[in-house]
Amino acid sequence: MTADEAKLTEELSVDACWDLLTKARTGRLAVAIGDQPDIFPINHVVDGRTIVFRTDPGTKLAAAVLGSGVAYEVDHVDDSNGVAWSVVLKGRARELHTVEEMAHAEDLALYPWDRGDKHHYVAITADEVTGRRFHTDPRK
Repeated sequence: MTADEAKLTEELSVDACWDLLTKARTGRLAVAIGDQPDIFPINHVVDGRTIVFRTDPGTKLAAAVLGSGVAYEVDHVDDSNGVAWSVVLKGRARELHTVEEMAHAEDLALYPWDRGDKHHYVAITADEVTGRRFHTDPRK
């Protein structure tokens, strides 16, 4: 990487990554289904240092909680300022089941995009969080 390229890319701290995850409302959940990867767009909230989302029974729920791990990616591009960023979280997902977990999840400001009830709450606990900010316009 040249010095000019290094100026255009900034590694983000873990705290900066969590700040961006907290401000974002949507991202992409990556799972493995058998030997094939799949990606699902979801909306989320950050609860402490955990990503929480709602879903219906099906492929997304089964692959997320039964698989060996998940990845979650959030990004943003601001063309007017010439800045973009990307945060990737890798970890484990589990469905929330206890009365206390469900009551807490119901209090989160988490509303599904479609009209389905989506009574299943999933929490992703991070093993690793990384992020980068890109200055896409060298004049900025």
